[in-house]
Amino acid sequence: MPDPNRDNVELIAHLMRRAGFGASPDEVSDLTKLSYHQIVQQLVFPEKSTWLGEHMVRRFDNEASGMINPQGSARRWLYRMITSDTPLIEKMPLFWHGIFATGVPKVINGRVLSDQIDMFRQNGMGRFDDLLLALAQDPAMIVWLDNQENNKDTINENWGRELLELFSMGVGNYTENDIKECARAFTGWSIGNTEYMMARSRRDSDWPYGRIAYHFQYKPADHDQGEKTFLGETGNFNGEDIIRLICQQESTARFISRHLYHFFVKDEPPIPSWKEIPPNDESAIEILVRSYFDNDHNISQMLVDLFNSDFFKSQSIRFQRVKSPTEFVVSLLRITGECDVPNRMMFSRQQQVGLMGQILNNPPSVEGWHEGEEWINTGTLVERINFVSEQFGDTETPRLNQIIREITATCRDNPPSEVLIQDCLDNLGFLSVCESTMLALTKYANEIEKPKQKISGLLRLIATSKEYQLA
Repeated sequence: MPDPNRDNVELIAHLMRRAGFGASPDEVSDLTKLSYHQIVQQLVFPEKSTWLGEHMVRRFDNEASGMINPQGSARRWLYRMITSDTPLIEKMPLFWHGIFATGVPKVINGRVLSDQIDMFRQNGMGRFDDLLLALAQDPAMIVWLDNQENNKDTINENWGRELLELFSMGVGNYTENDIKECARAFTGWSIGNTEYMMARSRRDSDWPYGRIAYHFQYKPADHDQGEKTFLGETGNFNGEDIIRLICQQESTARFISRHLYHFFVKDEPPIPSWKEIPPNDESAIEILVRSYFDNDHNISQMLVDLFNSDFFKSQSIRFQRVKSPTEFVVSLLRITGECDVPNRMMFSRQQQVGLMGQILNNPPSVEGWHEGEEWINTGTLVERINFVSEQFGDTETPRLNQIIREITATCRDNPPSEVLIQDCLDNLGFLSVCESTMLALTKYANEIEKPKQKISGLLRLIATSKEYQLA
């Protein structure tokens, strides 16, 4: 008969992999004192949020604090993901960063890119309308999609096109004329003192306080005040009106719902194919669309309904998402504790995330990254394996040494290899593995005699297994 307590533990571990970056056995044990619904509420609506802290970053990693370059900005973000006690609050910026892809080549300024991530953190779990409005006023996005060059006499359609195609409604739900009218409505949405700021923000003379950032400025003299027709509605629309009309559309609700399903439930095909390929689970998308409209477009309530749904709790969708490089690295560093305090190793860790295929603050295009199985190829898989070997190779690191001691304590009565392997699987997130993986782990465990060597070797093998690449 199945152990109901074990079933509950595995469900909580599944939730923490998807809504966060995994959880240790002690963390899962503490969470079992709450009902599943209470855990979801705590994740989505935390009372407070703490992490390593700006003061620690400034003390030990000045470049990540000042964000003179984009690499420093990315490290600052990694510190937060690794050390935050509210993992969903940190995972949501990663979700939005993959949709509202903004990068180094045009923005250049690390502080501006970091400010955008902070904006996602502040607005990414509220009303979608408010998030889109904040995005339209975000200096990184304005520069990324050239809206500072969108003038009433010569419109630039970049922002208008991507707002409709990639940020809200999706291909096939608007016309070319809607793009032009959208662009007209956002004329004058710019950055203040444009030419001076874009030159000044590249200078490093503000060190150690970091570069100064662009700031949003609405320029009414450069705004097209004429009548516009957008999505069948006519009026003297400004950008706020456009966003209001966009967020009323069912296509927008479906677009965001499919993104949420893709990120938190099961890998979907790449976005460009969404028009031709239906969702994995149409009924799940309908539940999320209904939640969007029933809750005034509120993302937090959509997440509550998603995590509490039968389709999310289902065994059939567990370990069906390939971890992104960031999820993979952050989940391991939260286990090993290597970056509990800022240190120079984070320079290498941030670079390794990039070698695995995901350079934070530098997506390959406005489409973001192609995710799912496309995260894995021969090169990126080798990088993942090398990273695991580094993390579990030194058994004297404090956190890894503690894990090995705790597991070793269960070996004193010489338990069967399967028991020892299960302890290791639980310490890496209560994983389930296929028969061939279990046979390989058992063979290794039976061949190695020294407990410390056996446990560290099992941890390395598990973290390089195909199952650990999945969430």
